[in-house]
Amino acid sequence: MLSDQGRVPLEISNTLVDTEQSKARSYVVIKRVIDILGATALGLFLLPLMAIIAIFIRLNGSTVFFCQKRLGRHGAEFRFWKFRTMVPDAERALADYLAQHPEAKLEWDRTQKLRDDPRVTRIGRILRKYSFDELPQLYNVLMGDMSLIGPRPMFPQQRDLYPGVLYGNLRPGITGLWQVKDRHASAFADRARYDQLYAEKLSFRTDAWIMLCTIRVVFGGTGC
Repeated sequence: MLSDQGRVPLEISNTLVDTEQSKARSYVVIKRVIDILGATALGLFLLPLMAIIAIFIRLNGSTVFFCQKRLGRHGAEFRFWKFRTMVPDAERALADYLAQHPEAKLEWDRTQKLRDDPRVTRIGRILRKYSFDELPQLYNVLMGDMSLIGPRPMFPQQRDLYPGVLYGNLRPGITGLWQVKDRHASAFADRARYDQLYAEKLSFRTDAWIMLCTIRVVFGGTGC
């Protein structure tokens, strides 16, 4: 049992809690401002590149954009945008491929992705290598569905495969800790560990480090 000397006075304890909560609120507000300014600046700067990408996708015979439902903050679903990198009717193509290739089915069940995905088009492989397919998500950031940095947004049907509890507390990000660490090697369930680490280290210093790592990943062509 703690002596009176070992106890933190209640008024001091409450002050510490209030201070931490105030810091958290300030971080969320300032980060949202950074997201808006950053997404606007990046969108304008990269507009010529995105126009060129759109032209190449159209010349390849595909529609330019691809939209899916993803889980956002507090479990809300939102429309998630990407440049199209897959063949039409990709979901059916995936189901047929996994049915015919048991080893690919095991890889998909473990990681929820395939290293050699037969659905990806030739131009799509280039876009994915340099993560250019993610650029339309700047719109999601402006709309408040996503952040520049945060957990990778998951599909609604992946909710039961995710063992963590902090995903819903954060806006999903275009990039994040999992993306710059071992996105190629880890199982889907491991993403919860990275989301936990990110939540524990929430700070502008952490976000700056992730952004620098993201630039290295993009220029190194190690996207997927």
